[in-house]
Amino acid sequence: MTRLVEIATQINQLNNAQTSGAQVVIVNPTDSDAVVPAVKALNSADIPVVAVDRSANGGDVASFVASDNVAGGKQAADALAKAIGEEGEVLVLQGITGSSASRDRGQGFAEGIAAYPNIKVVAQQTAGFDRTQGLNVATNLLQAHPNVKAIFAENDEMALGALEALGARAGSDVMVVGFDGTADGLKAVESGRLVATIAQQPGELGAKAVEQAAKLATGESVEAAVPVEVVTVTKDNVADFK
Repeated sequence: MTRLVEIATQINQLNNAQTSGAQVVIVNPTDSDAVVPAVKALNSADIPVVAVDRSANGGDVASFVASDNVAGGKQAADALAKAIGEEGEVLVLQGITGSSASRDRGQGFAEGIAAYPNIKVVAQQTAGFDRTQGLNVATNLLQAHPNVKAIFAENDEMALGALEALGARAGSDVMVVGFDGTADGLKAVESGRLVATIAQQPGELGAKAVEQAAKLATGESVEAAVPVEVVTVTKDNVADFK
């Protein structure tokens, strides 16, 4: 229900932007599919749209500013492989089906983990980028695959849910890697329960989005895609991010 409210609120905000005379709209879609009609309405009103972190699955987005999620997925694969000695069974907790972030992070992880022939992804399932779903899905998958040595979660919220499912096994018997570099994720890395998180740079994302919007407002051309570097955070460098 909360997610439906968030989606409805964002659609209302975008519709209000259209009627209030906005020159440019910056949006971080709550749902890449649900936002499409509002983006198309902005297109029809000749109001350019800049998407941040997630894009829309339809309509015309003038510029998409996002963390380099494919590269981040590969970095996650490398961190996970290193943590388990490059062999063993692995689970993947996927984000919101159809979202650009989940798709790209998953693609990068799959490409990265393919470089380790002794690592096998035995199951992957969506947990909606949500901590509670992460707990429930991880619990079920761990029961079905008791020999798992690691879990990759496509965001820190699901990773934290997986840590709850693992209990004392987290960071010792089973290694977990997350994505986003949230405050709670960084705390879990610091404690040693989360092996690594792939940290986004939200300040850089916001700054780049505003730069693109400012160019559009003055009639300048913009880049269709603006990738922002992500950083692998482990216990060795977590102090630099807190």
